[in-house]
Amino acid sequence: MLSTSATTAETLERFYQDLRGYSASPLWLVQEEALVAEPKSKALPHLWRWRELQPQALRAGDLIGTADAERRVLMLLNPGLNRMATTNSMFAGLQIVMPGEAARAHRHTPAALRFIIDSQGGSTTVNGDRIPMFPGDLVLTPNWTWHDHANDTADPIIWLDGLDIPLVHLLEAVYYEPYPEDVQPVTQPTDSSLARYGAGSLRPVWETSGAAHSPLLHYPWTQTWAALQRLAPEVDGSPFDGVIMEYANPNTGGPVMPTIACHIQMLRPGESTKAHRHTAGAIYHVVQGRGRSIVNGHPLEWEDKDVFCVPGWNYHEHANASTTDPAVLFSFTEAPVLRALSLLREQPHPQGHQ
Repeated sequence: MLSTSATTAETLERFYQDLRGYSASPLWLVQEEALVAEPKSKALPHLWRWRELQPQALRAGDLIGTADAERRVLMLLNPGLNRMATTNSMFAGLQIVMPGEAARAHRHTPAALRFIIDSQGGSTTVNGDRIPMFPGDLVLTPNWTWHDHANDTADPIIWLDGLDIPLVHLLEAVYYEPYPEDVQPVTQPTDSSLARYGAGSLRPVWETSGAAHSPLLHYPWTQTWAALQRLAPEVDGSPFDGVIMEYANPNTGGPVMPTIACHIQMLRPGESTKAHRHTAGAIYHVVQGRGRSIVNGHPLEWEDKDVFCVPGWNYHEHANASTTDPAVLFSFTEAPVLRALSLLREQPHPQGHQ
């Protein structure tokens, strides 16, 4: 049976003031804020246009030297969050390395990915493995791996950085260490992780790894694009995402890193998806094509090389604007963390579309 109290407002206020002196506070005054019926992200749907930001990245290359910046990155900051984040838990930025430059070697506990946008070559070295970087390639630099970047071409290299740094900051688990030299030595054959683990269903039996991340650090665009082209004519695909595939850890079949899952999806000519939402926020990069995504009723018109974000528990749907050419989207999310905590939920829109 519920009880009532005849306590006066003045007595209650004195009680609450006394509690503050003990660094305590009554839960019942804020319970409706703490336990909500469903999530409502402070992050906002947002689109960053390549045609606007590419000149700014090149400008940064002219104005800022490698001696002035550990990494020359333009952060893509969510306008609804007053912190270094693109969605609530994930960060994205555009990094540029100019011809002849090398970005110094270091390591850190936040996990990172590089999705290459503009490049005629260049490389990232991860724990002694030199990995080539060409447009559409996905390169991993997992938690606490040494990595540096080099551009030995005549043109700037620009890629999308993706990190779990907002999540790791929340957990107060950020560690950083510079390498003793500017550049780490290459100690393995070039692209050795691809040679060992890039054969799909085949992997070397004699090698075992206790690492939680994928031993394959390089997912070349040539293989990714070929897989999409093989699959697209044969399947209906997801009603919410078209022909979507996950970059997989070849040892486990799971996500590439414990905190980050990566996906590639094709929207066939004229294809539109149904709307759904999930507790994982997502950051998208337009690999090719043009179209529209509607996120919680907000239309985002995208084209080649744009970046946009979908906050968690926001309804979203996609449409390819072309009736002759496919559109391709790369995306990454914190879904592995939510799945591990039994917090990953998904829901279709009750009307199918917004």
